[in-house]
Amino acid sequence: MYLINKQTNAIENIKAVTFSELGFRERGHLQEWLAGHPEALGEELLIIQKEFSGFNDTNERLDLLALDKKGNIVVIENKLDDTGRDVTWQALKYASYCSTLTKEQIRNIYQEYLDRKGTGDEARTRLSEFFSNTEYDELSLNSRQSQRIMLVAGSFRKEVTSTVLWLLNYKLRVQCFKATPYALNDQVFLTIEQIIPTKDAEDYVISMADKAQEDFHTQEELKERHHIRLAFWNMLLPKIKGRSPIFQNTNPTKDHWLSAGGTGIAGLSYAFVVTRSYVSVELTIGKAETVENKQVFDELIRFKDEITAAFGDELSWERLDNRKMCRVAYYKEGVSIFEKQEWESMADFLIMNMIKLEQCFREPLKKVKQQLNVPSEVIIDYAKG
Repeated sequence: MYLINKQTNAIENIKAVTFSELGFRERGHLQEWLAGHPEALGEELLIIQKEFSGFNDTNERLDLLALDKKGNIVVIENKLDDTGRDVTWQALKYASYCSTLTKEQIRNIYQEYLDRKGTGDEARTRLSEFFSNTEYDELSLNSRQSQRIMLVAGSFRKEVTSTVLWLLNYKLRVQCFKATPYALNDQVFLTIEQIIPTKDAEDYVISMADKAQEDFHTQEELKERHHIRLAFWNMLLPKIKGRSPIFQNTNPTKDHWLSAGGTGIAGLSYAFVVTRSYVSVELTIGKAETVENKQVFDELIRFKDEITAAFGDELSWERLDNRKMCRVAYYKEGVSIFEKQEWESMADFLIMNMIKLEQCFREPLKKVKQQLNVPSEVIIDYAKG
């Protein structure tokens, strides 16, 4: 690695050093760096545990346990300047131990990690957020029996690299990352480079492994859920036609929510939500910046008393300080989208309360827009609605 000196129009060598020379340790440093910034390994990962030892009849501990965006378990083993001879065997053991983890066990493991960090977060919520706000009950975690392994070290012995290359032929997801520290005066730099498989070949290897290990039954179940929700929205949308200025040109989807504009403010929308345990109508505050959402929410809640009086019941005001978005919602518990005999009553509840929700927020939203001078969405003529 070289430093470009613009003044002299020359390059200066930045010396590669070892972690040991710098006094860094595997557990106290490298492990903490990756736990805090797992994206350094080239993708979005959710760290769910450090020093995991929840294996029956053994006291062994794996360094970092994570989930990838497809719900696969990822075992991350860190070594400093040298992998040693046995790291591949060690990681394979850990992956085999983790292969039987159920979704609830994973949630409990993650909850213990969050509790130890003292964040106050709920694992169910954080998992849902990581998987693009997919409802927790619909998440499929560790279901494909395709546990992944990531090995991180300053250098890899030949017996390790040859074993990893052999395993890749059998579609086992193993990656090797070379971590190299550099020193320049009082500054220390770190590069993390994926060396096996090479980045160019990784997409091919991953696609082949995923195809070979696809869980057919899980996919079929998800397809069935999509069909059910699509049928419900097809039933509901005609019922609101002509009764409200919103949801008049909305198309049904396979998702468990259905949103529409009509708030007059960009980033704010109304939403129907249907799940296996409740339904709700919501005003969602989802602008690009967190601070904007909190400002809109704080301004809007000043009108809470008049909104409650107009709506005729208490709404749930959810500022969601640990998340980007905010919402105001009205819930009906104890009903399920998967109970078709309940669809008519669910649709009646949703439509009646969405009409009320839009009406009672109409004027407060105009005042908030004027007060904060926020951008408009597509203008809707409510008088003609």
